[in-house]
Amino acid sequence: MELPTGVPQHPRDVDHLTSFHGLPVLDFPEASSGLPLPDDPASVAWCVRVGTREEDEDAGAYWNRFLETMPLEEVRALLIGSPWYDFDSSAHRQIEDLVELRHRFTGLEALFLADVHFEECEISWLEQGDVAPLLEAYPRLRELGIRGSNELEFPVVRHEGLRTLRFESGGLPASVVRNVAASDLPSLECLELWLGEPHYGCDTTVEDLGPLLTGERLPSLRHLGLQNSRFQDEIAAAVAQAPVVARLESLKLSMGVLSDEGAAALLGGQPLSHLRYLDLHHHYLSDAMMLRLRDALEPAGVRVDLSDRCEEDEDEDDMRYVAVSE
Repeated sequence: MELPTGVPQHPRDVDHLTSFHGLPVLDFPEASSGLPLPDDPASVAWCVRVGTREEDEDAGAYWNRFLETMPLEEVRALLIGSPWYDFDSSAHRQIEDLVELRHRFTGLEALFLADVHFEECEISWLEQGDVAPLLEAYPRLRELGIRGSNELEFPVVRHEGLRTLRFESGGLPASVVRNVAASDLPSLECLELWLGEPHYGCDTTVEDLGPLLTGERLPSLRHLGLQNSRFQDEIAAAVAQAPVVARLESLKLSMGVLSDEGAAALLGGQPLSHLRYLDLHHHYLSDAMMLRLRDALEPAGVRVDLSDRCEEDEDEDDMRYVAVSE
């Protein structure tokens, strides 16, 4: 089954990407490595990432060597990692640099900001910025992934070419969700929102998701993820009646605190048998509910992911947790 590319594989939902935009990810090598570059720069997704050991190449020298060595017009996909995104960095300068380089990255189709894992920086610490200048600078961009949401701004925009938009966050602000819903993205096929915990910045409500669930401003949407939420049952109940679902090929309600209540709402709502994939991994469903889901959907050809069931401590009250927070 062909699904959107570049999505991190669970159970480790936050890690370095191994593929992006349908291409294998390759770290641009440090000067001391002696590793050769591939003959076709467009055949891989390039990640700029340099270590922090004393013997590692200076980050500025590494970045300049990338700009001087690579035929940037042939780079189709680019990921920015550490140290540009770590405990001590801010995204504003990286965004400014990429905007300034727009006349050299003429073939850029996909961009991922903050390809880091927890040992480099907790997702709740990652700082972003206003990404609207990037979308304005790169009208040919087809895919944008953003990890972390501190200081993240996504103003209402219009972009004709964007097909995949993904926000990976331990706490996604409602302003971002509302502005995505209000934007004109006529080509967008895949949208994923990791909503996260209120403690880490999520003030989104199910009402904020309402305009997305109508699908009216996203005529091309075929893959939707509303994930990693403390109110996953409410989301499931809203999705069960949402007009956009009828034209989806895949639906992700994973990584949150989905319980039997939310799953029952899904099964009691509109038919889901047209889906190719329903992702519910990291959940709090009973054995009986998992069996109901499989019996209802798998005979119709729906691939249902019910992996990573979370166990609850009967001696603790409300100890359910989302997959990605801090």
